[in-house]
Amino acid sequence: MESRSLNRSLEMYDHNDQVAKDMRVNIEYEIRDAHRRATGKVAAEGGMDKGESDLRNIVQSFTGYEFGDGYDLDDVMNEGIKTLNDAANWMLHEEYSYLCFKGIVPRVSKMMIGFDWEKHDYSLQD
Repeated sequence: MESRSLNRSLEMYDHNDQVAKDMRVNIEYEIRDAHRRATGKVAAEGGMDKGESDLRNIVQSFTGYEFGDGYDLDDVMNEGIKTLNDAANWMLHEEYSYLCFKGIVPRVSKMMIGFDWEKHDYSLQD
């Protein structure tokens, strides 16, 4: 009986780690895209504010920091990616749910399991 329970726990952790990997890929893409929109050609054509706002909002969801105007956007992006890669699965579950609810990140194939709360169902499956 104990062996079966252990196997289920390991399967749950493996499942959540795979979902977390997909989440990290999507979030990092959105961080880099927002940075590009804040600093690249789109910014030069007047689109900087939206890109910068998106970048700061996504990064703040993982770092807890409000990066003020004095911060270089490269530093904001790099700190966001670093913190994202260090984030625990429970944090990814909660923050991804919120970012998905806000339409910032796409749904992923499956939800994480074993957590009691999420703002929004972020999976493609019903």
